[in-house]
Amino acid sequence: MVQPNDGERELLLSAESERSSADSVDNPKLTLLAEELSVEKETVETGRLRVSKQTRTREAFIDEALLREHAEVETVPVGRQISEMPSVRYEGDTIIVPIVEEVLHTERRLVLKEEVRITRRRDTEQFHDRVSLRYQEAVITRVQSATEPADAASAKENQSSDAKE
Repeated sequence: MVQPNDGERELLLSAESERSSADSVDNPKLTLLAEELSVEKETVETGRLRVSKQTRTREAFIDEALLREHAEVETVPVGRQISEMPSVRYEGDTIIVPIVEEVLHTERRLVLKEEVRITRRRDTEQFHDRVSLRYQEAVITRVQSATEPADAASAKENQSSDAKE
């Protein structure tokens, strides 16, 4: 018989065993064995944490350029007779809106009475202010777990507070 190797076996039948047992030659049996592995997982509590939020405020300085736009309205008398209705027109940043009236004369005539000139002006001014802004921080504290002894939790808490200082 040869020593078994990782799962391999050799069966050697000697001449003596063949003579002594004719049945074993006709019906040789080899018993094979196998191992099976069963793996299980379980959750083990190693510690607990308590997380809370704290809302705080801080001062922030604002330094921003603000654009302010205003309109200058100017009325320009014209007093000129026209033959048809003029349309709104632009001259640069100025919008010219014609104001027309009908004047009863012996006949009707269109007279350009006045024009309204609207000019956009843009000014930039620096805006400064101090405002309060809120923000949140997470505060984490270690809590004794059900499986952890009381002395170990307090020792870990002391170590973490020493590390923060």
